[in-house]
Amino acid sequence: MTVSLAPRAAVRRSADELRAIAERGAEELGSLTDHEASPAEVVAWVARSFGVDACAVACSMADAALPHLVAEQLPGVDVLFLDTGYHFTETRVTRDEVDRVLDVRIIDVLPEQTVAEQDAEFGEKLFARDPGLCCARRKVEPLHDALGGYELWFTGVRREEAPTRTNTPLVQWDERNGLVKVNPVAAWTFDDLIGYANRHRVPVNLLMEHGFPSIGCEPCTKPVAPGEDPRSGRWAGLSKTECGLHL
Repeated sequence: MTVSLAPRAAVRRSADELRAIAERGAEELGSLTDHEASPAEVVAWVARSFGVDACAVACSMADAALPHLVAEQLPGVDVLFLDTGYHFTETRVTRDEVDRVLDVRIIDVLPEQTVAEQDAEFGEKLFARDPGLCCARRKVEPLHDALGGYELWFTGVRREEAPTRTNTPLVQWDERNGLVKVNPVAAWTFDDLIGYANRHRVPVNLLMEHGFPSIGCEPCTKPVAPGEDPRSGRWAGLSKTECGLHL
């Protein structure tokens, strides 16, 4: 089911309370230097500590492994799709398929401006001239606003994806957005991800089969050769390596 942006958390606990819960969760679920909980165990901890109305899943629609994993224990969970206006057709098809087959509530998170309005103010192809500003306006700021009504968000960040993600914890306090951030599949490899998707027959973006192991906006995403850094196709030729959502 797709709905307008409307977070469902009835009563949001204070930042101090949520920070303390995040610290306890990080200790309970383990760390890189200790035995870590499995992705399913991480989601079970969230279900016990928060409940479905307080949680959101951020999904780029490269695949639906994370929404499926979370919905197994938190059916009806909100899945936030950042509708930047620049997505591949295949990404939109995946989004629609996730909406059709999974027990989740898709929420399209829109930027303040349409692409045409942004072009009118900043000029065409801002993504090519100032990709940091484009990502900030079309991804980072809209997500920040959308997360305001929740206590926790799930991400699909994996440690092997990039050097900037190597030390990603299972649970952390997200200071910028003011809520708990959970990365249940941080320890997964790309093969783990695809294996889960295949076992559970969840939607996978067709671009994944054509050299796109990491999928963002169409103008800023290129295919990569076998063996190359999975994220080398993102902002290819630029020094930029992250959109800013996870910095």
